[in-house]
Amino acid sequence: MPQPTFRLQDDPVGGLPEEWDAAFAEIGERPFRARQVFRWIHTRSVADPAHMTDIAKTLREKLSTWQMAMPVEIAHAHRAADDTRKILVRFARRPEAGTVETVLIPPMPDEDDDDDDDEAPPVGPKSGLRAPARRVTQCISSQVGCAMGCVFCASGVAGLKRHLTAGEIVAQVLLGRTQLDPGEAIRNVVLMGMGEPLHNYDNVARALRLLTHHDGLDLSTRRVTVSTSGLVPEIERLGRDFKGEISLAISLHAPNDTLRSQLMPINRKYPLSELIPALRRYPLARRRRITVEYTLLKGVNDQREHARALARLLAGIPTKLNLIPMNPIEGAPYEKPEHQDVLDFQGILRAAGYSVFIRKTRGDDIDAACGQLALQGARAVKRSLPVFEAPGSGDHGRA
Repeated sequence: MPQPTFRLQDDPVGGLPEEWDAAFAEIGERPFRARQVFRWIHTRSVADPAHMTDIAKTLREKLSTWQMAMPVEIAHAHRAADDTRKILVRFARRPEAGTVETVLIPPMPDEDDDDDDDEAPPVGPKSGLRAPARRVTQCISSQVGCAMGCVFCASGVAGLKRHLTAGEIVAQVLLGRTQLDPGEAIRNVVLMGMGEPLHNYDNVARALRLLTHHDGLDLSTRRVTVSTSGLVPEIERLGRDFKGEISLAISLHAPNDTLRSQLMPINRKYPLSELIPALRRYPLARRRRITVEYTLLKGVNDQREHARALARLLAGIPTKLNLIPMNPIEGAPYEKPEHQDVLDFQGILRAAGYSVFIRKTRGDDIDAACGQLALQGARAVKRSLPVFEAPGSGDHGRA
């Protein structure tokens, strides 16, 4: 099924500046007016023309016939003891279309700010803010549910419901800015929430262009990360389309095909013999690395022999490894590893020359930690292989 043609009137938040220019030319408006509206949406989080105070009344009346409203709104917001905020997002004009979750993660007091990139300022609640001290990472979703079926992740318990549009993806960041505390700004955006981003490639690619556009949120490309379970053709497409400027994270979780196929059914379609060469080919810029996410499951993939095999598997690939002790998920048969096993695993990889970090558990008291984002009231589906359409097909969130 071919992807529906993008219509600005259907998804204004997902419109690129050149599409606004073309649409305004059709209604007899000058290009600078189009850029004014674009900036209202993407720098001020205002999509209602009635509140665009420097726009002529006649133009506001024209825009009132379009679907000019923020596509998402807050259903619930929860704050953890460590100030992590989990926001349950519903779709303002489509209440039947499901919900997703986005998470705001402030730095720990002893966390390194990793301030080696000053290409663009963090994104505050208003444009023109000076860079504040407290820089927040926002984890956003790309689908309602997920088709990948990873056994330790709550996001796919009910399978894939639908793709998000580009506007619904970007609007999570616009909405997230309204939930920042004074002195905070969004520094990093990671597509590690609900869904497999590369399964929804066209909408995600459009969202990436919007998140990094200099007339909009203007996030540095190195501060935007796409995480994938290993869709090899789309990893290569991402590298081509963005010339390696978008940061890539790979959910690996096992050092061999037998174990990885048990944990991640996608490995049966794209085994390590295809995935690892794709990572080697990814066009990394100088001083950039691929992030490898590895969830440690007690007695399953957390032993010393697994660490040694992982070191061999990734040899020669510029990587940073994040070790993630298993976060508890209701109904999952896996447990959190022993702390000493985690340290031993890290030590073996560090001795092999890798940069290895143990992911601090953030927001687990509100189920906002890695792997815990789940559909509200979802019922688990049973399957041995992930059931999903080829990227680029389906309704792309327009059901």
